[in-house]
Amino acid sequence: MNHLQDLISQKEIFIKFMKEKYPLFNNSNIFLRDIQYAVKSFFEKKDRFLTYAQTDIISQGFIKKLEETKEFINVSKNTWKVNFSFEKVVKENEQAQN
Repeated sequence: MNHLQDLISQKEIFIKFMKEKYPLFNNSNIFLRDIQYAVKSFFEKKDRFLTYAQTDIISQGFIKKLEETKEFINVSKNTWKVNFSFEKVVKENEQAQN
């Protein structure tokens, strides 16, 4: 199973999941450790248990993808600025379902 592809394809669901656990909003900072724990928890909810090494690799790949799309802006080695509006993510998701 390719966990990174699953995470990227379920980005909106994962972001909502993270938002429930962490203070995540437009222009907020998000930290590597928070993303790692969220990834681990996200897959555990689906009965897919990951090692910390797997979690780190998946998190780094997910972060890289969001950096490429400018949704995360690198602030430091382990910190990113969230650069998207959650209302926009919800609207795009609703439009895709219609």
